[in-house]
Amino acid sequence: MHIYFSGVGGVGVGPLAMIAQDADYAVSGSDTHESEMTLSLQARGITVQIGQDGTQIRAVQKEKAIDWVVYSSALPDDHPELLFAKENNIKMSKRAEFLNHFLAEKNLQMIAIAGTHGKTTTSSMLVWLCNQLGIQISYSVGTHLSFGESAQYAPGSHFFIYECDEFDKNFLEFQPHISAITSMDYDHPDTYPTQAEYTQAFATFAAQSAHLVAWKHTAQALGVAQSANATVLDEADPGIQNIELAGRHVRQNSWIASQVGHLIFPKHSVTSFAGLLKGFPGSRRRFEQLAPGIYSDYAHHPVEIAATIEMARELNRNVVVVYQPHQNVRQHEIIRESAYRYCFTGAKKVYWLPTYLSREKKDLPILSPTELLNSVTADIQTEYDEMNDTLWQKIKAHADHGDIVVAMSAGDLDDWLRTKVTR
Repeated sequence: MHIYFSGVGGVGVGPLAMIAQDADYAVSGSDTHESEMTLSLQARGITVQIGQDGTQIRAVQKEKAIDWVVYSSALPDDHPELLFAKENNIKMSKRAEFLNHFLAEKNLQMIAIAGTHGKTTTSSMLVWLCNQLGIQISYSVGTHLSFGESAQYAPGSHFFIYECDEFDKNFLEFQPHISAITSMDYDHPDTYPTQAEYTQAFATFAAQSAHLVAWKHTAQALGVAQSANATVLDEADPGIQNIELAGRHVRQNSWIASQVGHLIFPKHSVTSFAGLLKGFPGSRRRFEQLAPGIYSDYAHHPVEIAATIEMARELNRNVVVVYQPHQNVRQHEIIRESAYRYCFTGAKKVYWLPTYLSREKKDLPILSPTELLNSVTADIQTEYDEMNDTLWQKIKAHADHGDIVVAMSAGDLDDWLRTKVTR
């Protein structure tokens, strides 16, 4: 079977291409621009076309007939590649349908890690634990791992670890063997117009799971109690405090990973899993050190921002933040909830960049940096900046002075910073 992945450079679709190749499918794909993911796929021998005006998929079809087009949720209905697939009667689906087909074909049980924050780190930790114990595992994680590929299919494995995101209601397409919810704070207003709808989606996801692992406050919000089908965790558990990792939320993520690991492989205790995690090398863009004193983090939700600053302050009290807001539609919701007001507490200074625009509502006015900056409490020193050499010089000066600089972004700030650091 030849599968064509449209939007293959994304962290949701790209890993599926890796899995499909591991399983000996014929694989090709396209994206609008070159990225680290497209380069990784090309290094594996996968044909990746850059450009999506329709000519690319036609060229691939001429070389070898396409059986299935798997496409990113970001693609509009009138996208040239989707129109081509319709015109040529090629099967089309979003990633969930393909993944369910794959799991059934390979007889794999899904271990789903969901949550507003922490799912990437927790998924990565669980994969790393399996590697340390020599356990064959298949997985898909929405980041580049320092210790392996973003995804893999391991013949002979019984479980599939999946970073299961709630955007576009993706996680509602699955019936996992075990699910963990790392956190639950309202997000993705483009998919869930209200907080009630967001919470209900998680409740449905929990009900579809054979076994659920969640913190007590999350379980209570979802109406779930400790039972044979649910492991309810207490954030005050002393075992969490004994974990030798920086950052309260990182320690909590590691506790969830350890609990899930024990459920999958009962002969290994929760504490033994947690002990192994002191050697966890970390995940890309999750408080990742790019240079001395300079870090990159995926934080773009106010809760994530506060948690990352808290973690950084465990290492150095002088924390400087370079922040790139993500999605104008999200900014409207954040401003409405006054969520920026205190989340930067503890930062020495915040350099505020223009909002990274993605999947926007055309009729929604773009909030200016001034409007966003005015929502931050007055005792936080803030400054509006652009991604240019002047900002880079400021970042270097802070790092040279002994500060910790954390670039927080789900957009292109990370790529820009990596380019500067490697020059």
